[in-house]
Amino acid sequence: MAQHRLADAGATLPIARQMVCGKLLNQRTFLRRNLPEPDKRLLGRLALHAHRARHAKDAAELLGLEGLGAREYFTVLPGLLRGSGAWAAARFRELGRNRRPPGDEVNAVLSFLYTLLVKDAYLAAVAVGLDPLRGVYHVPKYGRPALALDLAEEFRPLVADSTCITLFNQGELGASDFLRRARGVQLTAAGRKTVIAGYERRMTTLVTHPLFGYSLSYRRVLELQARLLRAVLLGDAPAYRAFTTR
Repeated sequence: MAQHRLADAGATLPIARQMVCGKLLNQRTFLRRNLPEPDKRLLGRLALHAHRARHAKDAAELLGLEGLGAREYFTVLPGLLRGSGAWAAARFRELGRNRRPPGDEVNAVLSFLYTLLVKDAYLAAVAVGLDPLRGVYHVPKYGRPALALDLAEEFRPLVADSTCITLFNQGELGASDFLRRARGVQLTAAGRKTVIAGYERRMTTLVTHPLFGYSLSYRRVLELQARLLRAVLLGDAPAYRAFTTR
């Protein structure tokens, strides 16, 4: 009820700012850690987008800043595909981020991983008593798990994108794991099993939470963020803080 009252009153912008800021900072961290030669100007722009997101005056500005960051991020993401994953980089670089349906193998994996992540965010929201359909950033649409999409934002680079790049670069995914149809590219049954296994490995990886200072799996961190959001909505915590890594 508190969640719906705040959303109806348009009072969730401070939470949305933190979620988008966290996503942008995690995109920056992921590139800085993994690009062979990170572009300092690009990293600076992502940091600037995150700073502006933290102070965005409304949801429209926030959406624009997220879009700017995404375009720059996905432009250089193919540079992370190397070694056994180099074969998938050219098509991904040509098409960029695309979906419905994905036009290349990397986008097919990213879309599937984002679906898995949103599913876990949905379960985390329900587990702490939140309505997964009423978001604080994503607008409500019929059947759309808006709050699950919100909770997933800061984890997309750290969980989904990381898993995708790892699966290609370690040779766990190859051309035989995909089917090319007239409308796009999709994973085979064997390919989906490989992606699910990689996702589960990532979700069980331990990471130190910057706010609480102890180690948790990514799955537990996702639930903890849902609990933190619940506390903010109920007035038991002063502000939401996104999960970020250095």
